[in-house]
Amino acid sequence: MKLFFTGGLIALLLLGLPVAFALGLLAVGGMFFFNGGTLAFPQIPIISYKTLDDFTLTALPMYVLMSQVLVISGVGRDLYEMASRWFRHLPGGLSIATVFCCAIFSAISGSSVVTAVTVGMVAIPEMTKRGYDKTQVLGLLAAGGTLGILIPPSVPMIVYGSVTGESVGKLFIAGIVPGLLLMLIFMVYAAWKTRHIKEAPATWAERMEASKKAIWGLLLPILIIGGIYTGIFTPTEAAAVGVFLSFLIAWLVYKSINKETIKDMLLSTVKTNAMILMIMVGAMLLGFVMTILQIPQDITNWATSFDVSRWIIFALIIIVLLILGMFLETISILVITVPILYPIITALGFDPIWFAIILVITLELALITPPVGLNLFVLKGIDKSSTISQIVKGSYPYAIIMLLLIVVLSFFPELAIGLIGEVE
Repeated sequence: MKLFFTGGLIALLLLGLPVAFALGLLAVGGMFFFNGGTLAFPQIPIISYKTLDDFTLTALPMYVLMSQVLVISGVGRDLYEMASRWFRHLPGGLSIATVFCCAIFSAISGSSVVTAVTVGMVAIPEMTKRGYDKTQVLGLLAAGGTLGILIPPSVPMIVYGSVTGESVGKLFIAGIVPGLLLMLIFMVYAAWKTRHIKEAPATWAERMEASKKAIWGLLLPILIIGGIYTGIFTPTEAAAVGVFLSFLIAWLVYKSINKETIKDMLLSTVKTNAMILMIMVGAMLLGFVMTILQIPQDITNWATSFDVSRWIIFALIIIVLLILGMFLETISILVITVPILYPIITALGFDPIWFAIILVITLELALITPPVGLNLFVLKGIDKSSTISQIVKGSYPYAIIMLLLIVVLSFFPELAIGLIGEVE
């Protein structure tokens, strides 16, 4: 029965039902059959309210709005043009520029979806116009967007810290080196994959001109991250600061703020957040049913029931997380599994900060893993002519790279925890 219930989600998605409704419908059916029939339905508004009544989520609409301001104002285009002029003379130069822009917006937004949306709106038309294969472009953006939850600030790291009591500051610092390393590997692979495309180099005057225009977009993540690390404001407060600064930049520098642009920005922000939050509500409802059925607990108990090396158990945990990532949203996976996995990890002698980085990279994989890969559907929403299978085909090499990074961090944990020091 549990296997039938778990496979129901795949069936609903194959029928073409939107992700949020597929999750919600399956959750409602699970409540009816496994939790007392219609008597369980009052839990639906309670769980929905608790899902959205989270101070951490306050940052999400502000980060999305900030990215919309930057895109409409022209900052996003200027950043992409600057990166293009600096890298386009290299083989696959626009691929390198795209990953670079993803890293910058990761440092601004702390969200994979925001990163994928912001960079994707600019990069998809530019790269396809210049001869880049659309499948490779979409795969690169789907994977590049995942940097948003690894390069700090990161919402999943904040959730992990709140659930476990670990220092969010240490978690942020631990994500710096792995995030930059993943960015560099993405750049190298993307450039190799598109090495047959090479454009004429920009002159130094053109590079300086583009850099001058993009300076405000470059300063914004520095101010946001600097404010967080110096303790001037929290990551959520940083989102509000970012919105304020981005509006000032758009109004005073780009002079692009008027009634129509404000209307467009707010409407786009509402649509994007409605899509994300509906998926989150559906995921949390499904997570509630899965918890009742003890599916995560059963999987975890099975994975830890063997008298073997702790690394075997660690590998099984990663496999479990990858399987859950095929069906659940990242925050849902965190809320369901971390209370179970954290005691196991600490009992086995693994560093909990190091494990958090491994967990986040695994969640990155979930963002580009069907059937519920959020970045896949976000990019499908941006480019209506694309298909989910096309995006998956382009992104699977980057999924392999992420798995290899997990292996590297397992052998060299200092890459994640080496910079922590005495940070509280």
